[in-house]
Amino acid sequence: MDGDSNLTFVALVAARLLLAFAPVSDYLKNDHQLSSPVTAYPRLREGIYLFNHGIDPYSGGTFRHSPLLLSLFSTVLPLTPYTSPVLWTAADAVAAWALVQIWRLRTSTKKTSRDNQVAALYLFNPYLLLPSLALSTSSFENALALVSLMFACRGRVSAALVTLAFLVHLSLPSIIILVPLILLSLTRPVSRLALPRPIEADFKKVPWLFGEFLAYVALFGVASTLVCGNVLWVGKTWGSTLTLPDLTPNPGLWWYFFTEMFDHFRPFFLMVFSVHLLIYIAPVCIKFQHDMLYAAFLLLGVLALFKPYPTLSDPGLFLTMFTLFPEIYLWLHNPIVTGLIHLHTALLLPLFNSLWLRQGTGNANFYYASTLVFAVGNGLALIDAGWAGLRIALGEVGEGMDVVQE
Repeated sequence: MDGDSNLTFVALVAARLLLAFAPVSDYLKNDHQLSSPVTAYPRLREGIYLFNHGIDPYSGGTFRHSPLLLSLFSTVLPLTPYTSPVLWTAADAVAAWALVQIWRLRTSTKKTSRDNQVAALYLFNPYLLLPSLALSTSSFENALALVSLMFACRGRVSAALVTLAFLVHLSLPSIIILVPLILLSLTRPVSRLALPRPIEADFKKVPWLFGEFLAYVALFGVASTLVCGNVLWVGKTWGSTLTLPDLTPNPGLWWYFFTEMFDHFRPFFLMVFSVHLLIYIAPVCIKFQHDMLYAAFLLLGVLALFKPYPTLSDPGLFLTMFTLFPEIYLWLHNPIVTGLIHLHTALLLPLFNSLWLRQGTGNANFYYASTLVFAVGNGLALIDAGWAGLRIALGEVGEGMDVVQE
């Protein structure tokens, strides 16, 4: 950014930093909607304490953060009441900056009048702001996701892959964007929604890029093993997203289903739920092969909807990325309905959570009903985004309803 844009961006980050030091953050740290068992700040602090005192934090059943975070925050960036708000604000600032860079690359400009608007929408989106104030490590996951997409948009494929590999070590389900990320790095990020043409890329490079990504993942895996001195971290971090050992309530769809599930059927449905996340990759990438950035955007929406341990920051990232695609606004089918559902659930989620877990006047059905409504809102936003992306092509072609992708 440059000139006045720089000053405005600095002002936005400064305002965000002031909010980070607000005393309300202590109340938010244990909110199940803002932090999950794999992103909660208190659990991270507990793991660091055990690690610094020579106790393997993975020998218990509560610490599920990546060893990379354990190593980083116990040495280079120690967590204190003063440094933590600064670190999380810095992560949000990097994410907002990366989002602005992606927007500029998509519009093929060096500066636009919407730059500060895009940054502000990220920094002050309640779905992203509240988890960040709660010091949930999902803020770092979002920042890494946007930085990896930014590198891919610039064609810096190695940087994109190493950033995604780091992200996958923090959150295994994020591997869902690997395919569009690789294809995006081999194409251009400019808007092609109205030009549904076959993808133009050197597919001979794809297997090598997959191999490079696996090499980075293995490298980080070796580093994690050296930090811990054993491989227990694999089952406690990656394994937790596949086996769902902690059924702490969250805004997602998994926890209540497996609370009621008979143990005999649990492995089968865990497999079904895990594979369900992956089945969207090929259809979305094939249908939107002419615009891989849009395909990655839709897959992040799928991840926000079906992630094993989601927080509000997951749909927050997806909804904020709508700012990258203003061309779809006129083609959205039910934006008002979707917005009202999100407003409705913004009231229901904390209310039913409090009735059940704090006041004891409700039960799990209260809170799960609100998460189902939340899922409907996220699902409508995802379907509407897919519909709008397809309708742009149909509308540009003419009155006919058939678009042939050669």
